[in-house]
Amino acid sequence: MSETFDVVIIGAGPGGYNCAIRCGQLGLKTAIIEKEATLGGTCLNVGCIPSKAMLHASELYDEARNNFASLGIETGNVKLNLPQMLKQKEDAVKGLTEGVAFLMKKNKIKVFSGKGRIAGAGKVVVEGKDNAEISAKNIVIATGSVPTGLPNIEIDEKRIVTSTGALSLPGVPKKMVVIGAGVIGLELGSVWSRLGAEVTVVEYLDRIIPGSDMEVAKTAQKILTKQGMKFKLGQKVTGVEKLKTKLKLTMEPAKGGEAEAIDADVVLVAIGRKPYTEGLGLETVGITPNQRGVIENNQFQTGAPGVWVIGDTTTGPMLAHKAEDDGAAVAELIAGKAGHVNYDLVPGVVYTSPEIAWVGKTEEDLKAAGVKYKVGKFPFMANSRARCNHTTDGFVKILADAATDEVLGAHMVGVGVGEMIAEVCVAMEFKASSEDIARTCHAHPTQSEAIRQAAMGVEGWTMQM
Repeated sequence: MSETFDVVIIGAGPGGYNCAIRCGQLGLKTAIIEKEATLGGTCLNVGCIPSKAMLHASELYDEARNNFASLGIETGNVKLNLPQMLKQKEDAVKGLTEGVAFLMKKNKIKVFSGKGRIAGAGKVVVEGKDNAEISAKNIVIATGSVPTGLPNIEIDEKRIVTSTGALSLPGVPKKMVVIGAGVIGLELGSVWSRLGAEVTVVEYLDRIIPGSDMEVAKTAQKILTKQGMKFKLGQKVTGVEKLKTKLKLTMEPAKGGEAEAIDADVVLVAIGRKPYTEGLGLETVGITPNQRGVIENNQFQTGAPGVWVIGDTTTGPMLAHKAEDDGAAVAELIAGKAGHVNYDLVPGVVYTSPEIAWVGKTEEDLKAAGVKYKVGKFPFMANSRARCNHTTDGFVKILADAATDEVLGAHMVGVGVGEMIAEVCVAMEFKASSEDIARTCHAHPTQSEAIRQAAMGVEGWTMQM
């Protein structure tokens, strides 16, 4: 006779394990199923966390090589120890996956190791290390996403890689081509660029970071170009030929024109991700994903009674923090509480150096919607702390409703803006005006003062420029 749970979660990524923790806190008997050897999903094992470890290490290496001397720090001959850099990345991942496993025990979550499959209403089968048949009052689909491939380009995770392979290259390639100028492509491209690779980014659109504010994207591209990265925009990749000693990538203008070929040692395919629902048994409960593979929802409920969906497998941005909020909201709804996630206020961050961050509407969004707005902008060049730290690239931009002064969006390029964006998220959650931010005291000297000065700029009373 199978064990019965209040909630069974398929997938132990950020959405799944946070959903499990909240379910446990709310007194729900909960199980979670994970097909990989460790908990944490793509984000923790081969995504957000290891990439940040490599970004941080490569940034320090670059600083030591190129900027320490100007600060009066003499280090001698700085050398790259790539095996140690990869090890510290793996150590960070190991510590955090063990932490997630501890949280499952702490919150009395039963963990099943294997591939979970829905086998009809209220039934889940586990196949793998643990073989089991489970009865569930509620099933939560939290299976995440996988990298999107390109036709006729075979990923081998050695020379033609996704983000997974790009985080474990055994050596620094002489030439790397990144297909896709989104978050993943720019972050990992910048890592290997700092470590010595000649990096060229090829993008189908005529801009980088699709969906971000255009002014921010253009500024970021200029900064990254100054750092040594090359960009070929408006290009359609037609193939990658594997030769004995190199790869040959062919492309042609997206709008038509003459083809071009470039050589590479490694090609990183980073054109986005797609929901992972393979072999999930959706058909047994009458669920059919849409053409993009997304399982649509109504307040996280699928069309099947008792089956919920969160994270990358459903609507909204494919971001770990969005999945976490989804998971907590679903747990609360199952427990009879009011769970909700405001997708309009999910921040986006690109962890390049400097970082790029945003929340809310872009200028392009507001123009398309016919919304009248005002802009306040402040450059880090005029910020005292940024000048002291020699981190003056970039700016903060605040967008506010022209009539009500409610903050509608914030867009930033600069060192540390991934942390700074949270201030605006809180302000917008409480429907703050630009004046509310402008009249809030900020510590001096800090880079966060740039947010206050930009907010002042909405009404034209910026004081420090």
